Amino acid sequence: MTSQSTKEAQAKATTVDDEEIARFSAMAQEWWSPKGKFRPLHKFNPTRVAYLRETLLSHFGLDAKAKTPLEGLDILDVGCGGGLLCEPLCRLGANVVGVDASETNIGIASTHASENDLDITYRATTAETLVAEGAKFDVVLTMEVVEHVSDVDLFISECASMVKPGGLMLIATLNRTLKSHALAIVGAEYILRWLPVGTHTWDKFVTPDELERALAPTGLDVVEKVGVTYNPLFDKWSRSKDLDVNYMVLCSRRSTQ
Repeated sequence: MTSQSTKEAQAKATTVDDEEIARFSAMAQEWWSPKGKFRPLHKFNPTRVAYLRETLLSHFGLDAKAKTPLEGLDILDVGCGGGLLCEPLCRLGANVVGVDASETNIGIASTHASENDLDITYRATTAETLVAEGAKFDVVLTMEVVEHVSDVDLFISECASMVKPGGLMLIATLNRTLKSHALAIVGAEYILRWLPVGTHTWDKFVTPDELERALAPTGLDVVEKVGVTYNPLFDKWSRSKDLDVNYMVLCSRRSTQ
């Protein structure tokens, strides 16, 4: 392939899966309904926020007793949807940018933030566009996104490139196991009806090993892998050592890089 052909191929490369964007855009009006189609996200959002707060305070040496302890941190949420994670992080004091390839999602997120007097920057755009603009952040979040993109390796590479030296990236996704098929698809979509049928495609789930291979060339170090499990007796999500279904991978970029 010639140099020109390589440049053209890179220019056309995208992480956006149009079918996935259309699917989530169609459900966008329900983002802020705790009992709607995004009920599972509302249920385990407190677990994600608590982990993020604890991790960021420790990593950046911030004051846990401060009213807005994340003040001064620039955080990017890629694939932010309706802003379920952006809003609590903003309330904790962070400078939050939420991006999503769906203009409908961004419209919902922007309206909800405005109604709640929250200063969050929302953009209907992609990680690739931000990289081309030279954007850099202290923290980059890719929560429940990698299982919906068209090119996992490219997506991880683009997001990782926006992490400042000394910064963090957190990836949350679904493992490709028989257990995840039974619980996240058969259970959540067909039996419990937590999610519309077809929300997830099991073949697109990503194993921890696959994520680590994608991260290897990025210069980020894997710091921790944490499972997130559901307890039906208490209708509650919590952190665990079980990575078989939902899990998070925390990565850091060395300050000297």
